[in-house]
Amino acid sequence: MSKMDPGRKGIMESVKDKMVGSIKGTGEVLNAAVDTVSGTLVTTIKGTGAEGTALTSTVSDVLRGAIMGTAQVGGDVGAAAKGAVVGVLKGTKEVGVETIDTVSVSAHTLVKSAAEVGGDLGTVARNTVEGAISGAKQVGLNVEEAASAAATGAIKGAGEVSEQAVHQVRNAVTGFIAGVKVVAKEPFK
Repeated sequence: MSKMDPGRKGIMESVKDKMVGSIKGTGEVLNAAVDTVSGTLVTTIKGTGAEGTALTSTVSDVLRGAIMGTAQVGGDVGAAAKGAVVGVLKGTKEVGVETIDTVSVSAHTLVKSAAEVGGDLGTVARNTVEGAISGAKQVGLNVEEAASAAATGAIKGAGEVSEQAVHQVRNAVTGFIAGVKVVAKEPFK
């Protein structure tokens, strides 16, 4: 994504600024992420009718903005990741485009963005899976599928960071999380 069109950069910057304002105002990261991500996605998707690749890039931009904003004010990037996934599921459900693929893309973006800001990738990945489980319950998606998609996406994201990141993330998302057996799907490349 070397060249972003101005509209896409605008979404990311807008979300980043909203997160900064919200966290500074309330000190609360998780709910700030849920509300900001969900609200921005609903508005953007309704405004553009984004589907497929456009939807994927919109989700990625919104999530990057959420992580960047949280990091800028020294907030808990793990909590932001968890809230962001819930926000993605709530927002995309509201406009009728929620899919398991969106969860995978979200986890991928969150892990990569966390790496950019020096976040703990294991914690971010685990929180992303927790967010997927919580969000899936709230919107009526299959919880095991959502958890698996988040774990798989997180590992893919880590694969774009380093081999060490892959091991860290794989260890963090394997086993039981929030009472759900999480199984990442191969291949990760």
